Amino acid sequence: MATKLGDKIRELRKKHELTLDKLALKAGLSKSYLWELENRDSQRPSAEKLKALADVLGVSSAYFLEDDVREPEERHMDEAFYRNYQQLDAPSKERLRLILDAFKNKP
Repeated sequence: MATKLGDKIRELRKKHELTLDKLALKAGLSKSYLWELENRDSQRPSAEKLKALADVLGVSSAYFLEDDVREPEERHMDEAFYRNYQQLDAPSKERLRLILDAFKNKP
């Protein structure tokens, strides 16, 4: 029996056109474990595993834990973007700031 967590993972995986194999590889998890998450209620992933999935799927870990949210909201994607931004080196952050400035100044 699928769970809300399983449904969210499956929907995002399909939206990103990832197979279970590809998502497992990118997140550093096993295909069988992902299948269990998507299809069984017995799995309770650790924070580290949820973060790995969130990083690959472009949402915050909090999205997976919220029962009342069906689709990722902008705030979930913003949190994931900022988390990725924090991991960039200084020159990459500066390039990204310049890109954002160009968008803000666009007529």
